[in-house]
Amino acid sequence: MKTSYLLHSARRWIRIAIVAALAAGCADELPAQTSNGLAPLPESMRYPTNQALLPGKGPIPSWKPFPQLWARRRAEFLQHRDQDKGAVVFLGDSITQGWNDLPKQFPDMKIANRGIGGDTTRGVWFRLREDVLDLDPKAVILLIGTNDLGNNGDPEDAANNIQSILAALRASNPKMPIVLCHVMPSKPGVADRIKKLNALLDAKVKGDRQVTVCDTWTIYATPEGTCTKEEFPDMLHPNKAGYEKWAAALKPIFASLKLETATN
Repeated sequence: MKTSYLLHSARRWIRIAIVAALAAGCADELPAQTSNGLAPLPESMRYPTNQALLPGKGPIPSWKPFPQLWARRRAEFLQHRDQDKGAVVFLGDSITQGWNDLPKQFPDMKIANRGIGGDTTRGVWFRLREDVLDLDPKAVILLIGTNDLGNNGDPEDAANNIQSILAALRASNPKMPIVLCHVMPSKPGVADRIKKLNALLDAKVKGDRQVTVCDTWTIYATPEGTCTKEEFPDMLHPNKAGYEKWAAALKPIFASLKLETATN
């Protein structure tokens, strides 16, 4: 009993020390592996400290713990890579990562969640091979761009990055369905840039039979172009009601693409 208590206490203080280090902005000094049972992430899959190594143009996350959290999340992806092969992949940032009941919303689909909180279009493009293409996905659901605009990025840069991501997905499998979700409305002040990005994306995929657009702007937006606190309590991330509305928008698309036939 005493040994068990000491082990529990030691682990607790290790966790506290890690959190304190992250809060102090020491993420780059921490090892790539911080979660029990996860192998260290290969150097090539860690977040580049040199911005020039990321493809495309636009801002990158300025939050200091981000590289460490990126590594931990990607280590989880790597651990589940074999079992996630052939899944419908949801790809994006914290809005995707935070969809905790995603498998329950689509019980007849094998799903892999490849969202990383704080990620941008450049980050998604950088990690596309290992996190998505190596899974030989049945389909890809893409929602990305919120953090680009939130960090004062140019909608045209974000749209061009997304266009390159779509091109890589098409090249990997010309028959794989791709569902491109509009960037969702957010807090006041960014509505015009979100609408511009969504319009640019619509134009880029017009006539592309491999890409289906999911309108995740109109279903949420107020007349002022913001979201509501009833669906986005922090004016950024959906709550249960918000995710249910996203699911409702996706279900007829999935039915038309005949995606809801795989089992977990």
